[in-house]
Amino acid sequence: MNAQNVRQKLKELMVEELNLEGKTPADIDDAAPLFGEGLGLDSLDALQLAMSVEERFGVRIPEGDEARPIFASVDALVAHIIKSTAAA
Repeated sequence: MNAQNVRQKLKELMVEELNLEGKTPADIDDAAPLFGEGLGLDSLDALQLAMSVEERFGVRIPEGDEARPIFASVDALVAHIIKSTAAA
């Protein structure tokens, strides 16, 4: 699985699972924060996204503070998915 492929699938998953109305995968900035000023996700979105990523990509997302850097941006999440699938 290459980074571009993972990035596209992840963005599609985000739009689908998080009901990002009016957004398309192309609208999501790879480097923008997922929470707060960036995409504006909240803690419920984080839980939904974590479960969806674990199911779709077969990777484990840690809980709590350990997950913060993973959910920093699309780029960070893609890096975690690739690293985790390569280690498996």
